[in-house]
Amino acid sequence: MSRVPLIQLEQAAPEIAAQYHAIEKGLGAIPNMFKAVANSNAALKSMWGAFGALGGGKLGAKLGEQIAVAVANRNGCDYCLAAHHFLGKGAGLTDAQLSRAQVGESADAKTAGALAFALKLVHNRGQVSAADVEQLRAAGFSDELIVEIVAHVALNLFTNYINIAFDVPLDFPKIAVQPLS
Repeated sequence: MSRVPLIQLEQAAPEIAAQYHAIEKGLGAIPNMFKAVANSNAALKSMWGAFGALGGGKLGAKLGEQIAVAVANRNGCDYCLAAHHFLGKGAGLTDAQLSRAQVGESADAKTAGALAFALKLVHNRGQVSAADVEQLRAAGFSDELIVEIVAHVALNLFTNYINIAFDVPLDFPKIAVQPLS
């Protein structure tokens, strides 16, 4: 059971209800995570706005979802792992690609580099070196894309922490957390 109320549409203040309609239009439903975040209108606006902004970025849905499952797996966030496996499949990723991404791996070297960088950001709480950034550039990532990778990691930390801290109930099929090597 969630440690904060899950705000239902019928109970929502008008400004929350307006956000819910946008979420439902974008996702086809209002997942429990948003119902927990809706305890704060500012937090809900921030989260949904970040999803929209990054969804319109240049990194692409596939890599964004691979980063999301890697970060969720690293943090042990069952909710985000399940949600982003579901969303990743909708973006065209296979179960195998998503499972590999959970542990920071990919058959594509460029994607593997981005995932390694994302996991290093999480593990080292943002402490990366100039050489780490240069490796991404050498792999073909522009500075714009590198900043988007960091933004995706930050958004996923926000969602992971919400779901872990408040024990938000799953509304997607559960995916097992994989140990990192």
